[in-house]
Amino acid sequence: MKSRLMKIIAVMAVAMTLVGCGYNTIQKQEEAVFKAWGDVEASLQRRADLIPNLVATVKGYASHERETLQAVIEARAKATSVTLSPGDLSNAAAMQKLQEAQGQLSSALSRLMVVVEKYPELKANQNFLDLQNQLEGTENRINVARQRYNRAVEEFNYSIRKFPYNITNRLLLHLERKEYFKADKGATAVPKVDFSG
Repeated sequence: MKSRLMKIIAVMAVAMTLVGCGYNTIQKQEEAVFKAWGDVEASLQRRADLIPNLVATVKGYASHERETLQAVIEARAKATSVTLSPGDLSNAAAMQKLQEAQGQLSSALSRLMVVVEKYPELKANQNFLDLQNQLEGTENRINVARQRYNRAVEEFNYSIRKFPYNITNRLLLHLERKEYFKADKGATAVPKVDFSG
């Protein structure tokens, strides 16, 4: 009888330990990171899908701005060629490569919008205005998706470091911390504004 009681107590102790070890919580948080990353990718893809129509519309009005249009097309091609798998989210170099490609695309789009300012008839074109509004909305979605991704990364990274979850991770899961989506390197520079022109 005592032996049986001791076995029951031992099983209950092990079960209680496993319930509080964070095994399921850590995996749920990693899945949240993967889902949030999927949302970032979907927003980046939406932006990439809008660009050919935007370039075609601008080309109709500003065909001699070939260099700027070509820069946008090349930046889009590079940005869409750099992709990350869920396993790459722990790879700082892979994340940096993606962020640089996306930053170059953002920069090329900014230069395109400056060129557009020279063409009042283009700025009045309804198709262009619709594309511009869609692009602005997509940029906002990208920003929100990046913030949600970074929040999921923060929760996951903390959970694999806090006690007793860190023991569970070290002994059972072996999951690595995920990389944050950082701001473009040029994002901290103050833009120059010239009203003399």
